[in-house]
Amino acid sequence: MKLFAQVYLDEDVSALIATLLRTRGFDTTTARDEGMLAQDDGAQLARAASLGRCIVTHNRVHFERLHEEYLSAGEKHCGIIVASRRSPYDVTNRLSTLLNTLTADEFVNQLFYI
Repeated sequence: MKLFAQVYLDEDVSALIATLLRTRGFDTTTARDEGMLAQDDGAQLARAASLGRCIVTHNRVHFERLHEEYLSAGEKHCGIIVASRRSPYDVTNRLSTLLNTLTADEFVNQLFYI
């Protein structure tokens, strides 16, 4: 069992956030790191799930739909975090608070808004 959720940043999320999270000790990867640039949202979520990582995105509408599709199909994802568009520092602070509050297991099949 992992204590802290591992993070996958969608390509619309600033790469600076990945750097800031890593400096705080969070295991973080990005769509760019994973060779997933220009892939659709379904592929991004599937990749994050296959890696056992929660995904962070700014794309609320598509990921709300994907979340519902996963639940309806009985599929598992490792969490979806929809971040409002704020400064990378503000998003990182909000993410850090959430990641420090819940265990990795508590992110499974959940949709969060920060």
